[in-house]
Amino acid sequence: MKISQAKIKRMILYFASHTNPKLLGKTKLMKLFYFTDFRHVKKYLVSVTNDIYVNLEHGPVPSIIMNLVNSVENDIDNSILGDTILVTAREGSSMKRVHARRSFTEKDAEYFTKSELSVMREVCEIFKESTGKQIEDASHYESAWLKTKLGESIPYTLGAEDSDSFVEKEDIEIATKIAQ
Repeated sequence: MKISQAKIKRMILYFASHTNPKLLGKTKLMKLFYFTDFRHVKKYLVSVTNDIYVNLEHGPVPSIIMNLVNSVENDIDNSILGDTILVTAREGSSMKRVHARRSFTEKDAEYFTKSELSVMREVCEIFKESTGKQIEDASHYESAWLKTKLGESIPYTLGAEDSDSFVEKEDIEIATKIAQ
């Protein structure tokens, strides 16, 4: 299934509008995507973004979304997300801060199902005041991190192994096939 660039942009705007903007760096943004996708899978069998997650040093990361965000830093004029965010670094800090160019609107909400908005709201409530390190640490308790090796792709089916999952691995597999 294809990743919707319009939806990704609006998810970033949602996260920026519903968490502490002073704490929204690249690491936290990647983990907000992770927790949204995997929480949605654990409740509704399918992800929101359809991205491929990879086990990297700082936890699970959505590979395509990470590349899109990195492109803003490297070449904002030609970046797909250049009209949505800025990425800046403060001198003396390793945090790459993500700034939304506008707020999330009711019109943006039309890109999402009720379940997707509900899960994004839950995730933002949980991690609103978390630092990148705190949300990274939280991701390290998830099966997606614990049951894959560095550099490996993370199957959404691992979400079924977490204690907060309402679904079974087989159900996720079937739903994924149907969605493709």
